[in-house]
Amino acid sequence: MLYVVVGFLWTSLLIYVLSGGADFGAGIIELFASRINKNKIRAASYRAIGPIWEANHMWLIIAVVVLFVGFPQIYTTVSVYLHIPLVIMLIGIIARGTAFSFRNYDAVQDSMQAIYNRIYVYSSFITPLFLGIICGSAVSRQIDPGALDFYDAYIFDWLNWFSIAVGFFAVFLCGFLASVYLIGEAKDRDIKSVYSRLGRKMSLAMVLFTGMLLWVAHREGIPLTIWILGNKVSLIATALCVISFVFVWIMIAAGNRAGMRVFTVLMVTSLLIAVTYSHFPNVILLKDGHVISLIGSKEGLRTISILGKALLGGSVFILPCLIYLIYTFSGSKDLPGTSEPE
Repeated sequence: MLYVVVGFLWTSLLIYVLSGGADFGAGIIELFASRINKNKIRAASYRAIGPIWEANHMWLIIAVVVLFVGFPQIYTTVSVYLHIPLVIMLIGIIARGTAFSFRNYDAVQDSMQAIYNRIYVYSSFITPLFLGIICGSAVSRQIDPGALDFYDAYIFDWLNWFSIAVGFFAVFLCGFLASVYLIGEAKDRDIKSVYSRLGRKMSLAMVLFTGMLLWVAHREGIPLTIWILGNKVSLIATALCVISFVFVWIMIAAGNRAGMRVFTVLMVTSLLIAVTYSHFPNVILLKDGHVISLIGSKEGLRTISILGKALLGGSVFILPCLIYLIYTFSGSKDLPGTSEPE
């Protein structure tokens, strides 16, 4: 049952990156879009993600609950040593959701709309940035349980170049996911070309920060290259990630909506396998050389067993409803730029 719980945890994080990441990306590409295209992107984003954007956070909630109930040492370590980026990320989620609601559903259209727009796009940028920083900090061996002052304990464990590079990579990955999704939604050539240009910008930024990640990891003694190339599974996953990335753009050029989304999912899945397989089941790598693992402690096996059964039972009810929700709203044909030109 332990591996069932770990599987739910990993899968929930993957789906949150794919779904929630694309939602954050909608705000990110709006931030980087030219002024003349912002209104088109704003309207298309609302129509595409408006009906289901709240449901995407379900996956983050599942991951947090799994950590809290099944792996309290991991939950406690992150909550204590990374509480500053964690709080900023949560504020970003709240600010983004609030701004999204007010800018689209406010009964009074006035100057406040401009403020809502700014809050929405900047919080869409900040949230995945600090989510990436938290993930980078967990494996960078910067968390120091023996720290004797505030800065070493709560600042420098996440305020370092590797964690920041992971954060920016996460930002542009989200932007890339959103651009691919919206390219698939659009039928009009003009709006499709806008999303395509933004997607190329996001892709270029991803490549640049990948290079920065490898350089910083080498400089700080983080074995990132070994993680992604040091064994057959990670090597194959890395190769699939690169090949899928290439095929996403081939599918975009061919106008194959299903193909571009399938290869995007394969790219992100392969990426997560590549960076997590080598140090699995270790989730947090500490500065003193110790690790905090998902597997090993036998004290909470009864809790894990109950949690696993609850997750299996809940998925029977939740997943069909979620699939039906997405199916219901995916049939909408009134997106700006999604109807055939007259």
